[in-house]
Amino acid sequence: MKISIQFLFLCLFLLAVSCKNEYNKVGETPTTPKLKVLDTLPKTEAEKPESLKSFIGLADTTFIRLADFSDDFVYDLRYATTNNFLKAKVYDCAECYMRVKTAKALLKANKAFMEKGYKIKFFDCYRPNEVQYKMWAIVPNPQYVANPVKGSIHNKGAAVDISLVTLAGKELAMGTDFDFFGKKAYHDTTDLPQEILNNRILLKETMEAFGFWSIRTEWWHYNLSSGSNDKVANFKWDCND
Repeated sequence: MKISIQFLFLCLFLLAVSCKNEYNKVGETPTTPKLKVLDTLPKTEAEKPESLKSFIGLADTTFIRLADFSDDFVYDLRYATTNNFLKAKVYDCAECYMRVKTAKALLKANKAFMEKGYKIKFFDCYRPNEVQYKMWAIVPNPQYVANPVKGSIHNKGAAVDISLVTLAGKELAMGTDFDFFGKKAYHDTTDLPQEILNNRILLKETMEAFGFWSIRTEWWHYNLSSGSNDKVANFKWDCND
């Protein structure tokens, strides 16, 4: 009988120790070990995707580099090459600058295009006024080139020369190349294949829906309505190279 009581006490003791260990294993006690999290160290700067900037705190008239705020556009900035009517490279490097309000309107327009399977491609954006003088010297015709004394809306950061490409990068047919001086580039020219007319209508109607207006002689040129009264600028952007 005495052995049975001792055995009983031994069993109770072992049961108590077991419960205590189990409690420490899962309970909220000071002895509970912290979980070790694996593979959650921050990525190096080289591994991080480049972050885009925000318009917060920027005045609508501030000049910005569009690529810093969106990576949804395509660029073929012709005046940074010799592939233009000047036959000369007049930009030190290919950059697309404009005022904040122009960029905001373009982002909205581009979103609408992307929902239809397209995106905006740029030929020219902000243009220093001194470049306007070079253009005027070659083509002194206000139908095609704004008089630099008054200044172009390009010089104000409120005009863009654009086309459309598919999301895969294929350019839509528009009937002429950029900077084609002739009636074939006019908006009111209708003697063109229907596909080209449809593409021009898509570009024009969408841009106009977001505050831009076109000019009769150039299917690629669009001015932001609220930017026509801004001041002419002549700054040159920095080049990284």
